Amino acid sequence: MRVVLASIVLAAPLALTPAAQAQVRADPYAKVAIENGDYATAEHLLVAERKIFPAKPEVLLNLAAVYAKTGRYAEARVVYDRVLTLDPVAMDVADGEVAPSHLVAHRGLRLIDNAARQASR
Repeated sequence: MRVVLASIVLAAPLALTPAAQAQVRADPYAKVAIENGDYATAEHLLVAERKIFPAKPEVLLNLAAVYAKTGRYAEARVVYDRVLTLDPVAMDVADGEVAPSHLVAHRGLRLIDNAARQASR
């Protein structure tokens, strides 16, 4: 079972320092940073992890959630759409439930559509 924090609900440097690499390995899905609302750190970790695992849904979904939470809906949409091109996998989500990665991506897309509509009012 895969674990993702994606809420149903700074480009990284080319080379990471050893300390940054250790941080990525310790929390590859940036769960702690996201829970703490530290979206800049979460994005940094997730961008670095995506370079290593470009098709890992849990990385992509959390990155899309960070983009959405920071108002970058177009970027979030691109990443959610990327998840939908991958084979679905069962994932543990933030509320303790299990959901397929495609369902999480569709929920994320609905949330950003609603947020974009609210922002345009």
